[in-house]
Amino acid sequence: MRQKALNVLEINASARTTDSITRQLVEGTLAELRARYGRINLQQRDLASGIPLLSADWVEANFTPDDEQSPAQHETLAFSDALVDELTRADAIVIGAPIYNFSIPASLKAWIDLIARARKTFRYTENGPVGLLSDKKAYVLVASGGVTVGSPADFATPYLRHALSFVGIDDVDVIAVKGADKESMNRARARIADLVQLSARAA
Repeated sequence: MRQKALNVLEINASARTTDSITRQLVEGTLAELRARYGRINLQQRDLASGIPLLSADWVEANFTPDDEQSPAQHETLAFSDALVDELTRADAIVIGAPIYNFSIPASLKAWIDLIARARKTFRYTENGPVGLLSDKKAYVLVASGGVTVGSPADFATPYLRHALSFVGIDDVDVIAVKGADKESMNRARARIADLVQLSARAA
């Protein structure tokens, strides 16, 4: 086992706080990480409790160079700065993302809006934007009632992969459950265990 504790960021986007499939899968993933890595430092962010949307003031503050921002602009960006700091410090990100109306929950989109920050999590170059958050592992736990992950109607997982890659997180595993039957959940848990084991061996 590694000597240093694994820094893990837990993101839950399900509106359901009980009987949520993605929350169960998130807990299972955290249990596997604890078992394989020995120690983890866990930062939890439950988006169901509410997350602010972008505003005109936020956009103006974000496009203002850091050393030119007013105290009010610093305050406007404070919550976003905290989210960016959580993500930057994480070695692994565990995201619970149910599919709502073919895509991700609005709260998770709002989180992405707040962490996709030029000069913080990506930078512009002559060849286009480049992500700044490398060497991180992401586990995306997805639950869907009617949409098959990977089908043409799945706008959730391609978007999440692209958004994470945009800030430099390219090592992304998606574990999906369709429905809530026991067999499907068992397959997902077995895959989580295998993926965490592989990641721990490579660490």
